[in-house]
Amino acid sequence: MDTVSLTPLGLFESAGLVGRAVMILLGLASVWCWVLIVEAGVSLWRLRRAIASLHEGRGPTRPILAAGDEAARRTLPAETTGEKRHRLAEAMNRAARALLTRAEGRLPDLAVIASVAPFVGLFGTVWGIMASFAGIAAAKDTSLAVVAPGIAEALAATAYGLAAAIPASVGYTRLGAAFGAVAADLADAIEAHAVDLVEGGPPS
Repeated sequence: MDTVSLTPLGLFESAGLVGRAVMILLGLASVWCWVLIVEAGVSLWRLRRAIASLHEGRGPTRPILAAGDEAARRTLPAETTGEKRHRLAEAMNRAARALLTRAEGRLPDLAVIASVAPFVGLFGTVWGIMASFAGIAAAKDTSLAVVAPGIAEALAATAYGLAAAIPASVGYTRLGAAFGAVAADLADAIEAHAVDLVEGGPPS
């Protein structure tokens, strides 16, 4: 009776050509998933540090302050203090939205991996089970000992798919919420800086 090692390497080595291709694809998707998670985490860390010292204009928030300073230099006739504060905040918020878009980077790719990986794994499973039944027909033997190794190899593709999809789904959800919180903090910091610009007068 053939036996199948339940280690990832053993399941890969015992799989057929299509099964191996599916496992390689899902393995690459899993690695890419963790790269995206780390990349987004570093971006969040840098943004939080920059927001804490927004008025200093260092790091990634420099374009936001530049947009505010440029808007503060323009004077509009009959503009009230409230209207000017709103105009400055809007100019900085436009720069902030561009910054957040760049910081999020390829975060949507995590959602793609989370939704597609299980189906790719399921395709590998269905293909492997079909191959197992074809082997049963060829061997003319329906015993469990004949079919079990092939089904184990087929189900491994589903396991690979879940291994890629689960961290991608959790990472996308948690990082998306974190970026939302950072966006709210950035909006509050921009509003406070707009007040400072109006009260302090246009920059020199």
